[in-house]
Order: sequence, then structure tokens, then C-alpha cells
Amino acid sequence: MKYNKKPVEERLDQFTRELFADLFAPQDADPSFSQDLAHEIADLLDQSENSEMTAPIVNLFTRLKEARNNHGASPDAFGISRGTLIHLAEKHQNIDEHEVSVGGRVNKAQDIVHRADLRIDDYLKRKDVEAPSGLELWDKIQENSLRIKSALQIREAAWNSYSGQIKNCIDSVEKLSKIVELPEFIFKDIARVIKSYRMRLTPYYASLIQPRKVNDPVLLQSIPTAEMINNIGQEIPPVAADHSPARLIDQFYPQVVTIKATNMCAMYCTHCLRIAHIGKKDRIYADTAYEEALTYIQNNKQIRDVLVTGGDAFVLPNKLIRKILNALDNIDHLKMKRLGTRIPVTVPWRVDSELLDILEESNDKKPIRVVTQINTAQEITPISKEAFKQISKRVSAVLNQAVLLKGVNDSTVKMWKLCETIQESYVRPYYIFNCSYRNPQFSHMRVPVEKGRDIVESMYGNISGDAIPRYIATAGGKIPLHRSNVVGRDNADVILIKPWNQEEVKYPDANPDEYGRPDFSFAKQQ
Repeated sequence: MKYNKKPVEERLDQFTRELFADLFAPQDADPSFSQDLAHEIADLLDQSENSEMTAPIVNLFTRLKEARNNHGASPDAFGISRGTLIHLAEKHQNIDEHEVSVGGRVNKAQDIVHRADLRIDDYLKRKDVEAPSGLELWDKIQENSLRIKSALQIREAAWNSYSGQIKNCIDSVEKLSKIVELPEFIFKDIARVIKSYRMRLTPYYASLIQPRKVNDPVLLQSIPTAEMINNIGQEIPPVAADHSPARLIDQFYPQVVTIKATNMCAMYCTHCLRIAHIGKKDRIYADTAYEEALTYIQNNKQIRDVLVTGGDAFVLPNKLIRKILNALDNIDHLKMKRLGTRIPVTVPWRVDSELLDILEESNDKKPIRVVTQINTAQEITPISKEAFKQISKRVSAVLNQAVLLKGVNDSTVKMWKLCETIQESYVRPYYIFNCSYRNPQFSHMRVPVEKGRDIVESMYGNISGDAIPRYIATAGGKIPLHRSNVVGRDNADVILIKPWNQEEVKYPDANPDEYGRPDFSFAKQQ
């Protein structure tokens, strides 16, 4: 192996020189260490000299550093000269594809990784206890399924079908009392509420509720409580009542519109933004309604993106979904489509081969994205994960828009676990909505904006970047709620703050004079 002829100190980078300075610093007392340690280091030295791997060299320097810090023993105490270690340091850098130095690895990278690991150590210990997913709870969910099938006399074939789940949905206190243990006064409250607001959940979704768990996150989302009629406040008119330029159409933005294609859902959520106009009776609208909506889109050439929602777009018959998508695909200026649904977590059997084929056919013409709402990792089971997996094969993206809800996902552990679980289930975390202020019915489930900021900012530097959603409020459009991480300037530097530990760092800004030059790249003058 060839080594360059520069002086010794110049042949080592700054990190390695710092490591050598620590290893060979003057000793205050004679070192004291065990023969076992001496044998271990001798063995690592032999591996380092006779291997073309970097790991033995890193392990040798790491143990030497520990011996220095813990026992006051320099490499000389183990019969290892400075020259030998310089040789090994250069060997390490020559082997490494990116010329990373052993000093960079041992003196810097290991410490950075260790400190990063400490940041998530508490989360890793707590996540499966405080926020178990439906994957981890699957055995208990299957036990719940057997109990609910027996209580509601649901046959296996009906359980494993969309039509069977809807036919046997839980929409009365009488049915609910057979499958969920609650105090009698709670059932009386529920009976009062459902006179005004509809309750429906599928038997499958009910099986996700963990018995005897107070404020179970699935229970909170699906079973109405007294607060929904006891909360005091004036209800703001139905969302987008002042942003509906045509039948079935909502429009907040110049290039994006929403078609509210139905008022039906497989389950009615207790925090529904459209609670005021989710109908008392399921409806698929007249053909003329869809025609007017599509004509509006056809006549407004600035529109490039359409969200088909409701209600829930996937409760529409396959024939109607295909008809709407075909019509959208035939509008030249329209480039993107979205379908809004919670079906994969409320009744995943709806995702059948015909629906998947419809999605793929439309996606081949123009990109289609499925936008869902998953608010707790508990909603991801092997069945819902498989549904999302199959959908992801047929569309351009599957995106999640979670709602920040008290008791459901309002902690770092719960939200981190949610985002990581759905990412592993072929779904991209996209938005976290602060629960709407429009409806007093669910003000008891709202979470302060600052709490949401803390949760979202805590993700940066700790979980995968594409598992981090945007934090949004709906107030006449979607308004980002992220805290600014730019906190000041120091001459040419911008001062940034790291969200995960509040450490301030200087970041050199672009030179404004250079940025302002028009004659750059291909525009340079001779």
C-alpha cells in the first residue's frame, strides 16, 4: 500500500489529529487496566493490520480512546506506537470509498450517532405501550371480532364483505350496548346526541376499540358523547357555504376545486368538519348535479386539480366513480385528480379488484392520488395495510391528512408512532390539521396550536423526513402553522434554530450581490 510523503501531521485530517492529541496526551499517573483489556486491544491491532476492512481499525481506536478516558492508558501502555497508529489511520482512509478518516468516525460520528440515539430512546421505549398499532394489537382485535360477530349475529361471509359491514353497521344505542362496555349514563347521553347527529361505525372498525380502555382513540372518533350537544357556542355556517360557486363545488384556490360527490360515509366521525351537512339519509345525487359540477370545471380553464370527496368518495358505486373519473380525464386543462376516503381503515373490503382497476385506468391517463385520514396507529391493521398496499400500486400517491385530536394523537409518542406506522403502510404523511374551530360540537377535542407546533417540530431530526407532515389550519383555506426556524441574522449569516434541541446555528446566506447579477451561467457576457 502506498502512502504519501507529506509530513506526519499534514497526512492526518483535523479530526484525526485531535484524536491523536487525546490518545497521546501527557499522563498524570501510571495507568491501571486489566490483562483482558490488553489482550482485546492486541487482538484488535492484529485484525487491523491483517484485514482490508475499516471496522477493526475503528474498533481499535474506539477501545484505545475508552482506555485513555477510563484508565489513563495511552497506546504506548499497550505497546502501540504513534507511527503504527498513523499507518492504520491512513490505511482506513485509503480503504474507505469516501475517504472518511478514522478520527471523523471515532471522535465525531460515533458521538453524533450516540446523542441522536438518546433523543429517541424514550420514544422507542414508550411507543408500543402508549400508542400500539393495529398490527401489534391484531390478536386482541381478532378476539374483539369474534365477540362482535357473536353479539350481532354476523356471518363470516358478511363480515368479510363491504355490503355485509354496511348492512350490519352499528347505528343505535341498542347495538352499541351489545359490543361496548360503557356506564349506563353514557349510553343515555349517546341516545340524546344521536337524535341530532348521526352515529354509524362498521363492525370491523368497532373491533379496533380496546375494551376497558378509557378514551380509547378509536372510541373517541366513532362514538358521540354529551359534549356534542352540551358544548356552548354558535355554529358557523357549513364549511365553504361562501365558497361554492357551482352545484357540489367548493373552491378556495384559483387552480383547485372540490366536488362533494356524496354525503355518505361508512363511518361518521365525531370530529367531522362537515358535520352540519352530513345528511340524515344517505344520498347519491341526481345526474344533473354531477353534470353541473363537471361543466363548471370544463368552463374554467385555470382549474388543474380536482378533489372528489363527500362524505367519502369510495362509498360511491364503482360505475359512478369510473364515470366521474372518465369525465375529468376528458377535460384537457385538468392535470391532476384526488379521491378522498377513509374506507381503507373503516371497511377495507371495499377496496376490490374492480375499484383498483378503475384507479389504475384513470392514473394511466392523468395522475390520481388517494387522500385518506388516519388519526391513530391503532387504525392500521394487517387488513387496512394490505388495502393501502394494493391502492399504492395503482395510483401516483396515497396521502394522509390527520386531524390533531385530544386524547387521540396529541403527544409526540402518539403522533410519531402514527406517522411512522402509516409510512410503513404505503401512505405518505401529508397534513396534520388543527381540529376545526367552526363547530362547537367537537370543541372538547381541540388541541392548542402551540401544542401541535411542538409535536410537529419535534419530528425534525428524529424521524424520516418524508414521514413528517405539514401542520395546517383551515381558515378560508389551508394556512401553515409551523414555527419559523429563522430567528435572526449575524452579518452575512442567518441564525437558525434546530427544532429538536433549540440549538442556534449560523447558516451562511447567499451573497445578495452575487444573487443579483443577471449575467450568470449561460447569460454571461463575453
